[in-house]
Amino acid sequence: MDKGKQIFSAIMIAVFLSTLALGAEAAVKQAVHHKKKTTKQTSSKKSATEVKSYYEGIILVDADTGKVLSEDKADTPFQPASCIKLMDALIILEQLKQGKIKLEDQITVTAEACAMGGSGVYLKEKEVFTVDELLYALMVQSANDAAVALALHVSGTRDAFVALMNQRAKELRMTNTVFGSVHGLPPDKKKNQQPDTSTARDLSILATELCKYPDIFKYTATKRRPFMDVNHTRKEGQTILETHNHLLSTLEGCDGFKTGWYRVAGYSIIATAKRNDRRVIAVVGGCKGGGDLRSIRTFRDSKAKELISYGFANLPPLKAPEPVVIPTNTPPVPVEKSKTDYVRKKINIPLSGKIAAGLIAVVIISRFAISRSRKSQIK
Repeated sequence: MDKGKQIFSAIMIAVFLSTLALGAEAAVKQAVHHKKKTTKQTSSKKSATEVKSYYEGIILVDADTGKVLSEDKADTPFQPASCIKLMDALIILEQLKQGKIKLEDQITVTAEACAMGGSGVYLKEKEVFTVDELLYALMVQSANDAAVALALHVSGTRDAFVALMNQRAKELRMTNTVFGSVHGLPPDKKKNQQPDTSTARDLSILATELCKYPDIFKYTATKRRPFMDVNHTRKEGQTILETHNHLLSTLEGCDGFKTGWYRVAGYSIIATAKRNDRRVIAVVGGCKGGGDLRSIRTFRDSKAKELISYGFANLPPLKAPEPVVIPTNTPPVPVEKSKTDYVRKKINIPLSGKIAAGLIAVVIISRFAISRSRKSQIK
């Protein structure tokens, strides 16, 4: 009996130990699986945040000569978003120069203009604004409703203004640019609208052309400004225009031009700065990446700063103006010699008017005196 109990006890102990061993092995497997899963998730999150920001294309040009100072993928198409409003501004400035419109022209807001979404100045139907005021809204606030109001004033319809934008792009040889809107918002898929597309090179051509109109910097250099209609129906301070171009405050000499963004397009900027009477233009287009939006925008601005700093450090000296060449075979114009010329020739020194007149008087008096003396001697 004692021997049987011992055997039974030994079997029970063996079963108990086996159960413990199996439980421990399962626990270890579960712990290892959990660790792998956690490591995988952490690795996945880490890889997502480690995706570096990148651009679709960049270019740096000397605004005075149009010479390219640096470029990378400058002909790669991307969607510039609100940067296309620079073409709006160019057309309006050209129309002002041609006398077709005036800055003080009053524009009555239509339902079509005030219905625009995105960045805007909350235009209301039948409000009245000057062209000048709407240009500030377009360039400072990047107002889509202001873009439509100006386009309707110039061309009557948005489609007609878009056609004018594309025509002007063709004239400037912006060969990889197609405009589909007046504001740069994402295309309306229901209307089969095509997105606005351009390249860093084409946008630098546009910006260089704009530099021919110095008045543009009155608008693009403005950081903050109140916005008011003609009839002052808005309260003072109700609408304040604030720039999206942070380089105006952080980059020496920066006075333009324009930023652009929507999620699919990424971040773009056309930046310019002037130092010691020299100007450079930098375009950074289609910036995207795996980080948050703020970090991508910071990447865009940093790249633009880097390009502009490089530009000023490496600008070639401007050529001296060519000397004016006077043709040698041109026959001299005959000029009647005066007594002054006679005296100058005799004494061979440059004379002022008063000295020459005095010498002439001395010569005349001397000759008169000699003449009288001879006559007296003859008598």
